[in-house]
Parts: sequence; structure tokens; C-alpha cells
Amino acid sequence: MKITLLGTGDAVGTPRVGCSCPQCIRANTEHLSRLRTSILIEADGRNILIDTSPDLRQQLLANESPRIDAVIWTHGHYDHFMGFGEFYRVQDIPPVFAAPPVLSYCAGLFGFLTFKKNPFNPYETFELFGCSITPFLVRHPPAYTCGILIEHEGVKVGFTSDTNADIPAKSLGLLKNLDLLLLDALVPPEIHIPKHMNYFDACSLAKKLTPTQFRCVHASHLLAWDLPHIGRDGETFVY
Repeated sequence: MKITLLGTGDAVGTPRVGCSCPQCIRANTEHLSRLRTSILIEADGRNILIDTSPDLRQQLLANESPRIDAVIWTHGHYDHFMGFGEFYRVQDIPPVFAAPPVLSYCAGLFGFLTFKKNPFNPYETFELFGCSITPFLVRHPPAYTCGILIEHEGVKVGFTSDTNADIPAKSLGLLKNLDLLLLDALVPPEIHIPKHMNYFDACSLAKKLTPTQFRCVHASHLLAWDLPHIGRDGETFVY
């Protein structure tokens, strides 16, 4: 299994339009970016995309234009699903898997596309191209949001999606001793936002859950580029 971080940024990305903060200046100077967060899972010759960010076209072109065989939506915020329209006239529209309220809302905005809709329930595992997928609830008020656990040939990868630190105990139980954990970490430790974790929250949770590796994603332009465990666009993990 191969995991590629297609994007690691928040809703506005880095560099932020019109911003002259140190992170955005460095991004413009060194041609760095944090595109909106989405994750590519490659297993058994098939490609699963977790979330379809508004930067999807750019992300796919930067990664050799893989054909996407299935999409999983974590929640109905535009930075996590609006790029789905980029499949139009590019490939057969991939089937989508999501919780019923997420699927209903997001699919309703893509009436010009025909695709198979597959509802799932939290904590109920389903099989997809040799991978066992287990969605689990997180807290990203007011949005109904699921994190995703992927298991393939003994390797376990977890993605919290957008969440605050108050993740349900049942969900945390799925995230112990992972090979890779991808965590929402929007802002520096001194900033507290009710519906997201900050960098300290994410690192503290990783310490508690003891994954072999972890990366902070969904990072805003307020987070320095060289912090430990910060994910980078294009970073890959091969198992």
C-alpha cells in the first residue's frame, strides 16, 4: 500500500491570497504550497481518494494523473468535496462512499454527473479493492464528520479528518498503534478554535495513540514549515 498526501492545507491553502506572513512569503519565494487536504491510497493496483479538494486537478497532474477508482468523502465542507467536478470529461466518474447525510448533501451539488452513491455507517467496516475501510465519528461541529481507518495486509492507516480534540472514545479505540496517523492540526498551540485541533492538540493525541509515524495535515498558513511532523504536499509512505 502507498499513501500520498496530495494536499496538506486548510480551506484557503498556503500561500494565502494577499498574505505577507512569514510562511506565505517563504512559500512564494521557495515555490512551496499547501494545497487543500486530500489523500491518495494505492493498493492492489487500484486508487482510492479520500476527499476531493478544490485543488484536485492540480494534485492529480502533479502525481502522474492516476485514474481514481473510488472516492470517500469525510464531510460536507467545500474544501473536502468541491473538486469532485474535476472528473467531468476526464474519466468515468468514480463511485463515492460517504455517510448518508454527507452523501446526500454533497452529491446534490453534482447533478450534472452520474455516479454510484454508496452510503456507509460509522464503525461498520466495508471492503474496497482489498482494503478494509472503517469510518468513525469525530467532532467537527456543526458538520457531521467521519474519520477513516484503512487496513491492508496488516498495515493500518488512520485519518481523523477535521476534528477537535474531543474525539469519541469508540473512535480513539480504532486509532491505537497505527502504522501511520494523519491528524487535523489547523493552527499553532496558542490559538484555540472549537472545531479543530491545534498543533499541540494533534501532537498530544499522537503521543497518546503511539502510531509508528504521524503527520499533521489541514495546516493553515499560520503553522511554520519546519515544525516536526508537519505533512508536506507530495509526501509518500510505502508499506
